[in-house]
Amino acid sequence: MTYFIAFAIIALLAVVVVQIGKLSELASRIRGEEAVEKSSNTTQGMALIVFMVVFLGASVISAWYYKDYMLGYGPLTSASAHGFELDHIFNVTLFFTGIVFILTHILLFWYSYKYRNIGGRKALFFAHDTKLEMVWTVIPAIVMTYLVANGLIAWNSIFPTLTEEDKYLEIEATGYQFAWDIRYPGLDGKLGNKDFRLIDLASNSLGIDWRDEASADDIILGGTDKIILPKDSTIKVRITAKDVLHNFYLPHFRVKMDAVPGLPTSFIFTPVLTTQEFRQQLSKYPQWQEPVDPADPNGPKKWETFEYELACAELCGKGHYSMRRVVEVVTREEFDTWLAGQKPFYGANIRGTEADPWAGKKVFSYEKKARASELRSDINTFIADTTGTASNAFPLKFVNFDEKGILLSEVAGAELDVLAEIVKQKPSMKISVTVTAANAEEAQAKAEQVGVYLSSKGVTAQVTGVASENQSADSKAANKVEVKIISK
Repeated sequence: MTYFIAFAIIALLAVVVVQIGKLSELASRIRGEEAVEKSSNTTQGMALIVFMVVFLGASVISAWYYKDYMLGYGPLTSASAHGFELDHIFNVTLFFTGIVFILTHILLFWYSYKYRNIGGRKALFFAHDTKLEMVWTVIPAIVMTYLVANGLIAWNSIFPTLTEEDKYLEIEATGYQFAWDIRYPGLDGKLGNKDFRLIDLASNSLGIDWRDEASADDIILGGTDKIILPKDSTIKVRITAKDVLHNFYLPHFRVKMDAVPGLPTSFIFTPVLTTQEFRQQLSKYPQWQEPVDPADPNGPKKWETFEYELACAELCGKGHYSMRRVVEVVTREEFDTWLAGQKPFYGANIRGTEADPWAGKKVFSYEKKARASELRSDINTFIADTTGTASNAFPLKFVNFDEKGILLSEVAGAELDVLAEIVKQKPSMKISVTVTAANAEEAQAKAEQVGVYLSSKGVTAQVTGVASENQSADSKAANKVEVKIISK
């Protein structure tokens, strides 16, 4: 029934159009074709004049009305140092193109009215006019030269050549359908190498080369984690893609760069306003005082919920919208605190697995720091315990030996040095160390090495070697080192 009604309406409209055409034709015959054409031309010319006025007026009024929502105007000034320069270039470009737009817009519709066919006039044709050609060639050339030169100057200032002496934070953004993986350097301040041939979707989706020591402390954010950046710090973003073309777009920082598969790009910028400072800037404007949800007038205001964001500015697929990530700018102190609380991907996901190239060979500085803190906490908990429930035994995780049973002093020192320091700070505390191995002879040999190491650090401890009940040499139970507090 619905289709029938729709068809009937269309058919009726067609009949109306045909009848109007017949009426127009009849009127033309009565009044004469020439008079009708003149009247029609005048009507259309006047309509074009009206459209010109309405369109220009609407353009100006709408731009003024929405100015506080447009980047570069009202409260939406640049949140990065270089962005002010880009906004200036855009304003200069808008000035010149705006003049051309208004003039050509007015002339286009005015000429359509002025030179309408009203009879008794003949068009003037000329094949060449040197003066006109000079005007529309030389003036645009001068303006374009000025704009391009300004753009090149801005480009060179935005993309300086950073050296090792420059203090900057380099992070990496890898786009794929449909998310961004963000990687931060750890304590060493360096991002480790990547190799696409090492990509493993289950455990190493970025193809990070764990043989590169710089990779060991790299931090990788999860898909929904906020991207945290420090204020007043130079940020270099290394931009890559794994599948199709993406675009790394931070609108409030005036940062926009393609993420091209197989062709790394980069962008350098310096945030100058924290998220909280930008919100306070927005709060001064009535448009941003409106509630986020019109149905909840007492709910949070627009300025209170504002967030910087990372978006993909390429139509990279139907899930394109989900590549949005929240970016938060904080003070340098807040950033350092946040970064110190992040766990390196290697330590949380690779350490101790088959993919770990450093198992039993090396302990990295952040691991030493974390283990020292953990060991101090365990020992202090036991010393402070008055209930008798706290354990006095603590396994030493990094005291390892090579295939010949030789103590790996570089690795073992991560814990033994801390243990020695704690013991020397508490003269009344006595400890014993038990080394368990596959057999008594091996255990005793290893125990002696531990005892010698502790003695070299000025600590006397009772070190004993014990044969494991589990005779499997590959078993963790057959090879372990444990320290016990004999007296507090």
